[in-house]
Amino acid sequence: MMNKPKSLRAQLLSKLTLPLLFVVILDAAASYYVATHFTNQAYDRWLLDSAKSLVQEVKAQQDHVTFELPPIAVEVFRWDDMDETFYKVESQMTGFMAGDDGLPSPSISELNKDQPLFFDGEIDEQPVRVVSVLTVPKTSTEHVIVSVAETVNKRRNMMSELLIAVILPQILLVLITGFHIWTGVNRGLSPLNDLARMIARRSAKEFDPIADAGVPLEVRSLTNTINALLQRLGSTLITQQRFIENAAHQLRTPLAGLKIQAERALSADNPESMRLALTHIKNSTNRLAHLNTQLLVLARSESISHSAPELRLIDLTRLVRECCMDWVPKALDSKIELGFEAPGNIVQVSGDDVLLRELLGNLLDNAISYGKAGGHISVSIESAPHAKLIVEDDGPGIPLSEQDKIFERFYRVPGSPGDGCGLGLAIVKEIADLHDASISIRSRSEADYGTRIEAVFTDHV
Repeated sequence: MMNKPKSLRAQLLSKLTLPLLFVVILDAAASYYVATHFTNQAYDRWLLDSAKSLVQEVKAQQDHVTFELPPIAVEVFRWDDMDETFYKVESQMTGFMAGDDGLPSPSISELNKDQPLFFDGEIDEQPVRVVSVLTVPKTSTEHVIVSVAETVNKRRNMMSELLIAVILPQILLVLITGFHIWTGVNRGLSPLNDLARMIARRSAKEFDPIADAGVPLEVRSLTNTINALLQRLGSTLITQQRFIENAAHQLRTPLAGLKIQAERALSADNPESMRLALTHIKNSTNRLAHLNTQLLVLARSESISHSAPELRLIDLTRLVRECCMDWVPKALDSKIELGFEAPGNIVQVSGDDVLLRELLGNLLDNAISYGKAGGHISVSIESAPHAKLIVEDDGPGIPLSEQDKIFERFYRVPGSPGDGCGLGLAIVKEIADLHDASISIRSRSEADYGTRIEAVFTDHV
Protein backbone atom coordinates (compact mmCIF):
# COMPACT_ATOMS: atom_id res chain seq x y z
CA MET A 1 0.00 0.00 0.00
CA MET A 2 1.43 3.37 -1.02
CA ASN A 3 2.32 5.66 1.88
CA LYS A 4 0.52 9.00 1.91
CA PRO A 5 2.99 11.81 1.09
CA LYS A 6 3.83 14.08 4.00
CA SER A 7 3.19 17.80 3.74
CA LEU A 8 6.30 19.95 4.14
CA ARG A 9 4.09 22.73 5.50
CA ALA A 10 2.62 20.39 8.14
CA GLN A 11 6.09 19.18 9.13
CA LEU A 12 7.43 22.73 9.49
CA LEU A 13 4.40 23.86 11.48
CA SER A 14 4.61 20.87 13.81
CA LYS A 15 8.35 21.35 14.38
CA LEU A 16 7.82 25.05 15.16
CA THR A 17 4.57 24.95 17.16
CA LEU A 18 5.13 21.83 19.28
CA PRO A 19 8.17 23.30 21.11
CA LEU A 20 6.20 26.52 21.59
CA LEU A 21 3.24 24.63 23.08
CA PHE A 22 5.61 22.68 25.32
CA VAL A 23 7.11 25.94 26.62
CA VAL A 24 3.64 27.43 27.18
CA ILE A 25 2.47 24.33 29.10
CA LEU A 26 5.66 24.37 31.16
CA ASP A 27 5.19 28.07 31.88
CA ALA A 28 1.53 27.51 32.83
CA ALA A 29 2.58 24.78 35.28
CA ALA A 30 5.22 27.08 36.76
CA SER A 31 2.67 29.89 36.99
CA TYR A 32 0.23 27.59 38.79
CA TYR A 33 2.94 26.60 41.24
CA VAL A 34 3.95 30.22 41.85
CA ALA A 35 0.31 31.33 42.27
CA THR A 36 -0.37 28.51 44.74
CA HIS A 37 2.78 29.25 46.71
CA PHE A 38 2.25 32.97 47.13
CA THR A 39 -1.50 32.65 47.74
CA ASN A 40 -0.90 30.13 50.52
CA GLN A 41 1.92 32.26 51.87
CA ALA A 42 -0.29 35.38 52.07
CA TYR A 43 -3.26 33.63 53.71
CA ASP A 44 -1.03 31.51 55.94
CA ARG A 45 0.32 34.71 57.45
CA TRP A 46 -3.23 35.83 58.22
CA LEU A 47 -3.96 32.47 59.83
CA LEU A 48 -0.80 32.71 61.91
CA ASP A 49 -1.68 36.22 63.04
CA SER A 50 -5.14 34.98 64.07
CA ALA A 51 -3.59 32.09 65.97
CA LYS A 52 -1.18 34.42 67.78
CA SER A 53 -4.05 36.68 68.77
CA LEU A 54 -5.75 33.68 70.38
CA VAL A 55 -2.51 32.69 72.09
CA GLN A 56 -2.66 36.05 73.91
CA GLU A 57 -5.89 34.90 75.54
CA VAL A 58 -4.31 31.79 77.05
CA LYS A 59 -3.38 32.57 80.70
CA ALA A 60 -2.13 30.70 83.72
CA GLN A 61 -4.10 30.96 86.99
CA GLN A 62 -2.67 29.25 90.02
CA ASP A 63 -2.46 25.57 89.13
CA HIS A 64 -4.33 25.54 85.83
CA VAL A 65 -4.54 27.25 82.41
CA THR A 66 -7.58 29.26 81.22
CA PHE A 67 -8.80 30.60 77.90
CA GLU A 68 -11.50 33.27 77.83
CA LEU A 69 -12.84 34.92 74.65
CA PRO A 70 -15.99 37.07 74.83
CA PRO A 71 -18.87 36.12 72.52
CA ILE A 72 -18.57 39.39 70.61
CA ALA A 73 -14.85 38.71 70.06
CA VAL A 74 -15.67 35.18 68.85
CA GLU A 75 -18.22 36.65 66.44
CA VAL A 76 -15.72 39.16 65.11
CA PHE A 77 -13.07 36.44 64.87
CA ARG A 78 -15.34 34.12 62.88
CA TRP A 79 -16.78 36.77 60.57
CA ASP A 80 -15.80 36.37 56.88
CA ASP A 81 -17.91 37.01 53.79
CA MET A 82 -16.37 34.14 51.80
CA ASP A 83 -14.85 31.58 54.18
CA GLU A 84 -15.70 29.94 57.47
CA THR A 85 -13.20 30.30 60.29
CA PHE A 86 -12.62 27.70 63.00
CA TYR A 87 -10.43 27.57 66.06
CA LYS A 88 -9.57 25.10 68.75
CA VAL A 89 -7.72 25.42 72.06
CA GLU A 90 -6.60 22.28 73.89
CA SER A 91 -4.39 21.73 76.89
CA GLN A 92 -1.86 19.05 77.67
CA MET A 93 -3.54 18.38 80.98
CA THR A 94 -7.24 19.04 80.51
CA GLY A 95 -7.64 18.39 76.80
CA PHE A 96 -10.24 20.36 74.79
CA MET A 97 -10.75 23.86 76.21
CA ALA A 98 -12.62 25.97 73.62
CA GLY A 99 -13.58 26.36 69.96
CA ASP A 100 -14.51 23.65 67.48
CA ASP A 101 -13.80 20.19 68.82
CA GLY A 102 -14.00 18.64 65.29
CA LEU A 103 -11.08 20.70 64.04
CA PRO A 104 -8.09 18.39 63.36
CA SER A 105 -4.97 19.25 65.36
CA PRO A 106 -1.52 17.69 65.74
CA SER A 107 -0.11 16.08 68.84
CA ILE A 108 2.27 18.01 71.11
CA SER A 109 5.18 15.84 69.96
CA GLU A 110 4.69 17.12 66.38
CA LEU A 111 4.96 20.77 67.40
CA ASN A 112 7.86 23.06 68.14
CA LYS A 113 7.34 26.01 70.45
CA ASP A 114 9.12 28.40 68.11
CA GLN A 115 7.75 27.05 64.83
CA PRO A 116 4.05 27.00 63.78
CA LEU A 117 2.78 23.98 61.86
CA PHE A 118 0.69 24.48 58.67
CA PHE A 119 -1.27 21.62 57.13
CA ASP A 120 -4.39 20.83 55.12
CA GLY A 121 -7.35 19.11 56.73
CA GLU A 122 -11.12 18.67 56.70
CA ILE A 123 -13.95 19.73 58.97
CA ASP A 124 -17.58 18.91 58.28
CA GLU A 125 -16.43 17.50 54.92
CA GLN A 126 -15.03 20.88 53.95
CA PRO A 127 -11.34 21.28 53.01
CA VAL A 128 -9.58 23.71 55.33
CA ARG A 129 -6.13 25.18 55.85
CA VAL A 130 -4.93 24.81 59.44
CA VAL A 131 -2.15 26.37 61.51
CA SER A 132 -1.29 25.06 64.98
CA VAL A 133 0.86 26.91 67.55
CA LEU A 134 2.32 25.46 70.74
CA THR A 135 2.43 27.86 73.70
CA VAL A 136 3.32 27.66 77.40
CA PRO A 137 1.77 30.46 79.51
CA LYS A 138 3.99 32.34 81.96
CA THR A 139 4.21 30.91 85.47
CA SER A 140 3.03 27.56 84.04
CA THR A 141 4.61 24.48 82.63
CA GLU A 142 1.48 23.24 80.91
CA HIS A 143 1.57 23.08 77.06
CA VAL A 144 -1.39 24.47 75.14
CA ILE A 145 -2.12 23.97 71.42
CA VAL A 146 -3.94 26.76 69.62
CA SER A 147 -5.21 25.85 66.11
CA VAL A 148 -6.92 28.16 63.64
CA ALA A 149 -8.43 27.05 60.32
CA GLU A 150 -10.43 28.50 57.47
CA THR A 151 -11.98 27.14 54.29
CA VAL A 152 -10.11 27.71 51.05
CA ASN A 153 -12.58 29.75 48.96
CA LYS A 154 -10.53 32.97 49.02
CA ARG A 155 -7.40 31.05 48.16
CA ARG A 156 -9.03 29.39 45.18
CA ASN A 157 -10.48 32.66 43.94
CA MET A 158 -7.12 34.41 44.19
CA MET A 159 -5.35 31.53 42.46
CA SER A 160 -7.92 31.63 39.62
CA GLU A 161 -7.48 35.39 39.24
CA LEU A 162 -3.70 35.07 39.21
CA LEU A 163 -3.78 32.22 36.68
CA ILE A 164 -6.19 34.09 34.42
CA ALA A 165 -4.01 37.18 34.62
CA VAL A 166 -0.96 35.10 33.62
CA ILE A 167 -2.46 32.62 31.12
CA LEU A 168 -4.61 35.00 29.07
CA PRO A 169 -1.57 37.00 27.85
CA GLN A 170 0.19 33.71 27.15
CA ILE A 171 -2.73 32.46 25.05
CA LEU A 172 -2.75 35.76 23.17
CA LEU A 173 1.01 35.43 22.68
CA VAL A 174 0.58 31.87 21.35
CA LEU A 175 -2.10 33.02 18.88
CA ILE A 176 0.01 35.91 17.63
CA THR A 177 3.11 33.71 17.40
CA GLY A 178 1.14 30.96 15.65
CA PHE A 179 -0.18 33.45 13.10
CA HIS A 180 3.34 34.69 12.38
CA ILE A 181 4.62 31.09 12.13
CA TRP A 182 1.84 30.22 9.67
CA THR A 183 2.46 33.28 7.49
CA GLY A 184 6.23 32.79 7.76
CA VAL A 185 6.02 29.15 6.63
CA ASN A 186 3.77 30.14 3.72
CA ARG A 187 6.19 32.89 2.69
CA GLY A 188 9.11 30.47 3.03
CA LEU A 189 7.39 27.89 0.81
CA SER A 190 6.28 30.39 -1.82
CA PRO A 191 9.54 30.04 -3.86
CA LEU A 192 8.85 26.29 -4.12
CA ASN A 193 5.29 26.98 -5.28
CA ASP A 194 6.58 29.52 -7.83
CA LEU A 195 9.12 26.97 -9.03
CA ALA A 196 6.42 24.30 -9.37
CA ARG A 197 4.22 26.65 -11.42
CA MET A 198 7.19 27.64 -13.60
CA ILE A 199 8.01 23.99 -14.34
CA ALA A 200 4.33 23.12 -14.92
CA ARG A 201 4.12 25.82 -17.64
CA ARG A 202 7.06 24.32 -19.57
CA SER A 203 6.55 22.16 -22.61
CA ALA A 204 7.87 18.60 -22.75
CA LYS A 205 10.54 19.68 -25.26
CA GLU A 206 11.85 22.67 -23.31
CA PHE A 207 15.16 21.91 -21.60
CA ASP A 208 16.47 25.44 -21.01
CA PRO A 209 17.86 26.02 -17.48
CA ILE A 210 15.51 27.44 -14.87
CA ALA A 211 16.39 31.03 -13.99
CA ASP A 212 17.57 31.26 -10.38
CA ALA A 213 17.70 35.06 -10.08
CA GLY A 214 16.13 36.08 -6.77
CA VAL A 215 15.78 32.46 -5.68
CA PRO A 216 16.72 31.80 -2.01
CA LEU A 217 19.95 29.93 -1.39
CA GLU A 218 18.16 26.82 -0.06
CA VAL A 219 15.92 26.65 -3.15
CA ARG A 220 18.83 27.42 -5.49
CA SER A 221 20.37 24.03 -4.73
CA LEU A 222 17.10 22.47 -5.93
CA THR A 223 17.05 24.58 -9.12
CA ASN A 224 20.68 23.67 -9.80
CA THR A 225 19.82 19.97 -9.45
CA ILE A 226 16.80 20.34 -11.75
CA ASN A 227 18.91 22.27 -14.29
CA ALA A 228 21.52 19.51 -14.25
CA LEU A 229 18.75 16.95 -14.79
CA LEU A 230 17.29 19.02 -17.64
CA GLN A 231 20.71 19.20 -19.25
CA ARG A 232 21.12 15.42 -19.03
CA LEU A 233 17.61 14.86 -20.37
CA GLY A 234 18.28 17.25 -23.25
CA SER A 235 21.53 15.47 -24.08
CA THR A 236 19.78 12.10 -23.88
CA LEU A 237 16.99 13.29 -26.15
CA ILE A 238 19.49 14.63 -28.70
CA THR A 239 21.43 11.36 -28.54
CA GLN A 240 18.26 9.32 -29.02
CA GLN A 241 17.16 11.53 -31.91
CA ARG A 242 20.56 11.13 -33.57
CA PHE A 243 20.45 7.39 -32.91
CA ILE A 244 17.04 7.07 -34.52
CA GLU A 245 18.12 9.12 -37.55
CA ASN A 246 21.33 7.12 -37.97
CA ALA A 247 19.52 3.79 -37.50
CA ALA A 248 16.91 4.81 -40.07
CA HIS A 249 19.70 5.78 -42.47
CA GLN A 250 21.54 2.49 -41.92
CA LEU A 251 18.35 0.49 -42.42
CA ARG A 252 17.38 2.41 -45.54
CA THR A 253 20.40 1.23 -47.57
CA PRO A 254 19.94 -2.56 -47.17
CA LEU A 255 16.17 -2.19 -47.52
CA ALA A 256 16.61 -0.28 -50.77
CA GLY A 257 19.02 -3.01 -51.92
CA LEU A 258 16.49 -5.67 -51.01
CA LYS A 259 13.81 -3.90 -53.03
CA ILE A 260 16.04 -3.50 -56.07
CA GLN A 261 17.28 -7.10 -55.96
CA ALA A 262 13.72 -8.41 -55.44
CA GLU A 263 12.56 -6.46 -58.53
CA ARG A 264 15.56 -7.79 -60.47
CA ALA A 265 14.75 -11.36 -59.41
CA LEU A 266 11.15 -10.93 -60.48
CA SER A 267 12.18 -9.60 -63.89
CA ALA A 268 14.97 -12.16 -64.44
CA ASP A 269 14.43 -14.34 -67.47
CA ASN A 270 17.04 -16.99 -66.66
CA PRO A 271 18.03 -18.97 -63.54
CA GLU A 272 21.55 -17.48 -63.37
CA SER A 273 20.29 -13.89 -63.17
CA MET A 274 17.72 -14.91 -60.59
CA ARG A 275 20.40 -16.74 -58.57
CA LEU A 276 22.62 -13.64 -58.59
CA ALA A 277 19.73 -11.46 -57.43
CA LEU A 278 18.82 -13.89 -54.68
CA THR A 279 22.46 -13.94 -53.53
CA HIS A 280 22.36 -10.14 -53.19
CA ILE A 281 19.06 -10.44 -51.31
CA LYS A 282 20.65 -12.95 -48.93
CA ASN A 283 23.63 -10.62 -48.31
CA SER A 284 21.34 -7.64 -47.66
CA THR A 285 19.24 -9.79 -45.34
CA ASN A 286 22.36 -10.87 -43.44
CA ARG A 287 23.41 -7.25 -43.12
CA LEU A 288 19.95 -6.29 -41.87
CA ALA A 289 19.95 -9.14 -39.35
CA HIS A 290 23.42 -8.15 -38.12
CA LEU A 291 22.39 -4.50 -37.82
CA ASN A 292 19.19 -5.47 -36.02
CA THR A 293 21.13 -7.64 -33.57
CA GLN A 294 23.58 -4.82 -32.82
CA LEU A 295 20.76 -2.32 -32.33
CA LEU A 296 19.06 -4.68 -29.88
CA VAL A 297 22.31 -5.18 -27.93
CA LEU A 298 22.90 -1.44 -27.82
CA ALA A 299 19.33 -0.81 -26.64
CA ARG A 300 19.69 -3.50 -23.95
CA SER A 301 22.96 -2.07 -22.67
CA GLU A 302 21.43 1.42 -22.59
CA SER A 303 18.40 0.21 -20.60
CA ILE A 304 20.70 -1.54 -18.11
CA SER A 305 22.87 1.59 -17.77
CA HIS A 306 19.83 3.58 -16.57
CA SER A 307 19.44 1.24 -13.58
CA ALA A 308 21.85 -0.61 -11.33
CA PRO A 309 23.08 -3.57 -13.43
CA GLU A 310 22.80 -6.99 -11.81
CA LEU A 311 26.38 -8.24 -12.07
CA ARG A 312 27.66 -11.57 -10.78
CA LEU A 313 31.01 -13.30 -10.60
CA ILE A 314 31.99 -14.74 -13.97
CA ASP A 315 34.92 -16.94 -14.93
CA LEU A 316 36.41 -14.70 -17.60
CA THR A 317 38.80 -17.41 -18.85
CA ARG A 318 35.98 -19.90 -19.50
CA LEU A 319 33.75 -17.26 -21.12
CA VAL A 320 36.47 -16.04 -23.49
CA ARG A 321 37.55 -19.58 -24.42
CA GLU A 322 33.96 -20.59 -25.29
CA CYS A 323 33.41 -17.41 -27.28
CA CYS A 324 36.62 -17.93 -29.26
CA MET A 325 35.55 -21.50 -30.08
CA ASP A 326 32.28 -20.12 -31.47
CA TRP A 327 34.18 -17.73 -33.77
CA VAL A 328 36.74 -20.25 -35.05
CA PRO A 329 34.60 -21.31 -38.08
CA LYS A 330 34.18 -17.73 -39.28
CA ALA A 331 37.90 -17.07 -38.83
CA LEU A 332 38.74 -20.19 -40.85
CA ASP A 333 36.34 -19.11 -43.60
CA SER A 334 38.37 -15.88 -43.83
CA LYS A 335 41.64 -17.88 -43.73
CA ILE A 336 42.61 -16.24 -40.43
CA GLU A 337 44.26 -18.05 -37.55
CA LEU A 338 42.57 -17.42 -34.17
CA GLY A 339 44.67 -18.05 -31.05
CA PHE A 340 43.87 -17.90 -27.31
CA GLU A 341 46.15 -17.56 -24.28
CA ALA A 342 45.21 -17.43 -20.58
CA PRO A 343 47.00 -17.76 -17.22
CA GLY A 344 46.81 -21.01 -15.27
CA ASN A 345 44.73 -19.49 -12.47
CA ILE A 346 41.02 -18.67 -12.71
CA VAL A 347 40.33 -15.01 -13.54
CA GLN A 348 36.95 -13.82 -12.27
CA VAL A 349 35.18 -10.51 -12.88
CA SER A 350 31.84 -9.05 -11.85
CA GLY A 351 29.77 -8.85 -14.99
CA ASP A 352 26.87 -9.84 -17.20
CA ASP A 353 27.56 -13.05 -19.14
CA VAL A 354 25.52 -12.12 -22.24
CA LEU A 355 26.91 -8.59 -22.54
CA LEU A 356 30.53 -9.70 -22.10
CA ARG A 357 30.05 -12.25 -24.88
CA GLU A 358 28.71 -9.44 -27.08
CA LEU A 359 31.73 -7.30 -26.21
CA LEU A 360 34.22 -9.99 -27.26
CA GLY A 361 32.06 -11.00 -30.23
CA ASN A 362 32.15 -7.46 -31.64
CA LEU A 363 35.91 -7.24 -31.15
CA LEU A 364 36.43 -10.56 -32.96
CA ASP A 365 33.97 -9.59 -35.70
CA ASN A 366 35.92 -6.38 -36.34
CA ALA A 367 39.27 -8.19 -36.27
CA ILE A 368 38.07 -10.83 -38.75
CA SER A 369 36.24 -8.36 -40.99
CA TYR A 370 39.13 -5.91 -41.27
CA GLY A 371 42.09 -8.31 -40.82
CA LYS A 372 44.14 -9.52 -43.75
CA ALA A 373 43.59 -12.90 -45.32
CA GLY A 374 46.04 -15.45 -43.97
CA GLY A 375 46.61 -13.24 -40.94
CA HIS A 376 46.52 -13.96 -37.24
CA ILE A 377 44.23 -12.86 -34.38
CA SER A 378 45.36 -13.32 -30.81
CA VAL A 379 43.00 -13.25 -27.81
CA SER A 380 44.67 -13.27 -24.40
CA ILE A 381 43.83 -12.73 -20.72
CA GLU A 382 46.04 -11.25 -18.03
CA SER A 383 45.26 -11.37 -14.31
CA ALA A 384 47.63 -8.88 -12.67
CA PRO A 385 47.38 -6.19 -11.50
CA HIS A 386 43.84 -6.18 -12.97
CA ALA A 387 41.93 -8.57 -15.16
CA LYS A 388 42.65 -7.65 -18.77
CA LEU A 389 41.13 -8.89 -22.03
CA ILE A 390 43.33 -8.27 -25.11
CA VAL A 391 42.37 -8.73 -28.76
CA GLU A 392 45.05 -7.97 -31.36
CA ASP A 393 45.35 -8.57 -35.08
CA ASP A 394 47.89 -7.94 -37.82
CA GLY A 395 45.52 -6.02 -40.07
CA PRO A 396 46.08 -2.55 -41.54
CA GLY A 397 45.44 -0.82 -38.20
CA ILE A 398 43.52 2.38 -37.39
CA PRO A 399 45.03 5.81 -38.10
CA LEU A 400 45.81 7.90 -35.00
CA SER A 401 43.53 10.67 -36.21
CA GLU A 402 40.57 8.28 -36.20
CA GLN A 403 41.14 6.47 -32.90
CA ASP A 404 39.14 9.01 -30.86
CA LYS A 405 36.13 8.63 -33.18
CA ILE A 406 35.81 4.89 -33.69
CA PHE A 407 33.77 4.40 -30.50
CA GLU A 408 31.07 6.79 -31.76
CA ARG A 409 27.84 5.23 -33.00
CA PHE A 410 27.57 4.65 -36.76
CA TYR A 411 31.06 6.00 -37.34
CA ARG A 412 33.27 4.18 -39.84
CA VAL A 413 36.84 5.00 -40.73
CA PRO A 414 36.79 6.53 -44.23
CA GLY A 415 37.90 4.02 -46.83
CA SER A 416 37.26 1.00 -44.61
CA PRO A 417 36.48 -2.21 -46.52
CA GLY A 418 33.37 -4.27 -45.85
CA ASP A 419 29.80 -3.24 -45.19
CA GLY A 420 29.82 -2.66 -41.42
CA CYS A 421 27.39 -0.20 -39.86
CA GLY A 422 29.74 1.41 -37.32
CA LEU A 423 28.08 0.04 -34.18
CA GLY A 424 30.50 -2.70 -33.13
CA LEU A 425 33.01 -0.60 -31.16
CA ALA A 426 30.22 1.68 -29.85
CA ILE A 427 28.65 -1.43 -28.31
CA VAL A 428 32.04 -2.47 -26.92
CA LYS A 429 32.44 0.94 -25.25
CA GLU A 430 28.88 0.88 -23.85
CA ILE A 431 29.30 -2.60 -22.34
CA ALA A 432 32.76 -1.74 -20.96
CA ASP A 433 31.32 1.34 -19.20
CA LEU A 434 28.62 -0.82 -17.61
CA HIS A 435 31.35 -3.02 -16.15
CA ASP A 436 33.55 -0.08 -15.03
CA ALA A 437 36.15 -1.31 -17.51
CA SER A 438 38.47 0.93 -19.49
CA ILE A 439 39.03 0.46 -23.23
CA SER A 440 42.29 1.42 -24.92
CA ILE A 441 43.49 0.97 -28.51
CA ARG A 442 46.89 0.97 -30.18
CA SER A 443 47.72 0.61 -33.86
CA ARG A 444 50.65 0.09 -36.20
CA SER A 445 51.91 3.63 -35.79
CA GLU A 446 52.74 2.81 -32.16
CA ALA A 447 53.90 -0.84 -32.38
CA ASP A 448 54.73 -3.60 -34.79
CA TYR A 449 51.24 -5.10 -34.99
CA GLY A 450 47.99 -4.04 -36.59
CA THR A 451 45.42 -3.21 -33.93
CA ARG A 452 45.49 -4.02 -30.22
CA ILE A 453 42.41 -3.37 -28.08
CA GLU A 454 42.54 -3.84 -24.32
CA ALA A 455 39.62 -4.01 -21.85
CA VAL A 456 40.83 -3.60 -18.26
CA PHE A 457 38.43 -4.69 -15.49
CA THR A 458 39.21 -2.91 -12.20
CA ASP A 459 36.53 -4.86 -10.28
CA HIS A 460 37.70 -8.48 -10.34
CA VAL A 461 38.54 -11.29 -7.94
